[in-house]
This record gives sequence, C-alpha cells and structure tokens, in this order.
Amino acid sequence: QVQLVESGGGLVQAGGSLRLSCAASGRTFSSYTMAWFRQAPGKEREFVAAITRGGSYTSYADSVKGRFTISRDNAKNTVYLQMNSLEPEDTAIFYCAAGGSAVLSTRNTAYVYWGQGTQVTVSS
Repeated sequence: QVQLVESGGGLVQAGGSLRLSCAASGRTFSSYTMAWFRQAPGKEREFVAAITRGGSYTSYADSVKGRFTISRDNAKNTVYLQMNSLEPEDTAIFYCAAGGSAVLSTRNTAYVYWGQGTQVTVSS
C-alpha cells in the first residue's frame, strides 16, 4: 500500500511558475513508476507527465512539453512537477499517481495509487 500526498498548488498569474510535490509513504517508492495527471472542471482526467522508477526516462503530454518538468528523489520518497510559463488553460486539480509497470503509460488505468489532488489556478 502506498499513500500519496500532493502539495504546492495555489493561485498564480499567467506566465508564472509553481512546483508541485508528492510525498509517498512506504519503503517501496523506488519500485513505482510515478506520474502526474490533471482534471479541469467539466473535463476528463488527463495525463501530464510520467517518470520511470530510477528517474532516467520521462514522458510528457504535448500540451506541457517544454514548460513542465517531472523529477523524483527516491531518497526522499518524493516526486515533483516543476511548472513554468503557466497558462489559464493549466487550471485544474493535479493528481499524483503510482504504478507498478516499468512502462511510462499515459493511461490512468496503469496507475494503482492516487493522491487526493492539489488545486492549481492560473489567472489571466
């Protein structure tokens, strides 16, 4: 069992930056592929970024490439999402997720454990 707790969300102006963190419980954090998803009001949850167990490989949604960076610190059981050049369209609840597959999947069904989410609001 893995528990995930996100933090770092908030209100920011367009063009600004935020850094989300996701702290995981347990001693098996390094065995999980980690990902960030987001869900805007009235829309389905969508993939944002993912990172392999060791942190060597990453994957991003086209809409955030070049603006967002996912990273992890296995010693701290934490995964991060650095978000730069934020746009109003990035407004959503951001969720952290952990999956057992070694493959970087964009599908939410590939991830077993989910956090409660953190709200990101970008004003224009």
